[in-house]
Amino acid sequence: MASTVSAYTEKIKEMSMMSLICSCLYPQTSYPTTNYQFGDLEVKPINKRLSGQSFEVILKSPTDLSPDRPSPLASPPALTLPPKRDISLDELQGRLEAAEERRKSQEAQVLRHLAERREHEKEVLHKAMEENNNFSKMAEEKLNSKMEAKKANREAYLNSLKQRLREKEMHAAEVRRNKELQADLSG
Repeated sequence: MASTVSAYTEKIKEMSMMSLICSCLYPQTSYPTTNYQFGDLEVKPINKRLSGQSFEVILKSPTDLSPDRPSPLASPPALTLPPKRDISLDELQGRLEAAEERRKSQEAQVLRHLAERREHEKEVLHKAMEENNNFSKMAEEKLNSKMEAKKANREAYLNSLKQRLREKEMHAAEVRRNKELQADLSG
């Protein structure tokens, strides 16, 4: 193990010595000093940064382009417009009338669409009101039937209480009579 550690330390010493010698022989790092051109671009390396490389990118102006290359602002020949022909008064009048018809038909279509929308809104509103009325009627009928059922149940309960009270009174009267009879018999 000691031999491998010493071998590594010597190797590191050699590398550092080698890099020291290289830095003495070549004091500046070699950056490319040539300019590169890619079509309309020119790239120049700049040696101002020590931590890395930097470049300056230059766009060529359209005047610097070579004459055999077409200018970028020129329109392609396929897109050239045909020469204008003279339009007669009748043809112009026909076009104006056709445009007026198109405008009127479009306006009529918009009005028809708005009328349909209004009609649909009326139908939806009518249906909602109808459903609301139906719900209100059903709720009222349900409430009335519940109230009638409760009233009938209360009357039946009160009648049963009255009946039991009458029966108790009759029983009490019978007991009193029996007591009186026993008192009369014994006395």
